[in-house]
Amino acid sequence: MNRDIRSVADVLTLLDGFFTRDADWWDDFYADRDRPVPFFVDKPDESLASYLDRGLLRPGRALDLGCGPGRNARYLAANGFAVDAVDLSPTAIAWGEELSPDVRFLCGDAFTLDLDGPYDLIHDSGCFHHLAPHRRVSYLDLLDRHLAKGGHLGFTGFAAGVGKGLPTGSSTPDAELYRIGSLEGGLAYTDEELRWIFADFTEVELRLMNDEPDDSPSFGVPFLWTALFRKD
Repeated sequence: MNRDIRSVADVLTLLDGFFTRDADWWDDFYADRDRPVPFFVDKPDESLASYLDRGLLRPGRALDLGCGPGRNARYLAANGFAVDAVDLSPTAIAWGEELSPDVRFLCGDAFTLDLDGPYDLIHDSGCFHHLAPHRRVSYLDLLDRHLAKGGHLGFTGFAAGVGKGLPTGSSTPDAELYRIGSLEGGLAYTDEELRWIFADFTEVELRLMNDEPDDSPSFGVPFLWTALFRKD
């Protein structure tokens, strides 16, 4: 069949085909547990720990998007949350299940899985910046369907325009990404862009992540945004 688009879902699936980072790519990424990846550590994001320490978040039901081996999911479960954790990679999910018996891990695409919302917290440490531009629509729809009223989105992602010499994501315009067929390792955002994308939410906090030393109990690098938004 040459004509296979009759819905918005068909359009989104077509656009997915411009890019190549799928479940197999992420499976290969997580296959070597000893590779020098900054977030292959058994520590929560410093921002997430800070939200709990300051009472900005209270225990409830949580969804960890793009959880990888589940370091943030583990922290949430240890602090009284009932946690569902989702990732595309079966290898990452298997790794997480070994370490986190108190977390319910789900393998698959969060946009199509039958999630058990509503959640009081949806936490995302590095998922959003690996989404193609058209999938922001799916992301916002997921928040609309599965984040409880009064619930929070905890967000960590690449920051555009950070200090010279620091790693960051791509600032290539959205349209050009489709022409080149690459997300160039992940997309960087300005604070204004994030406020525009999440304009329907109340901003609780938006700042650069703290740079945490190796001996810190939390993970932090200075080229990521951290944000907490509330659904009112």
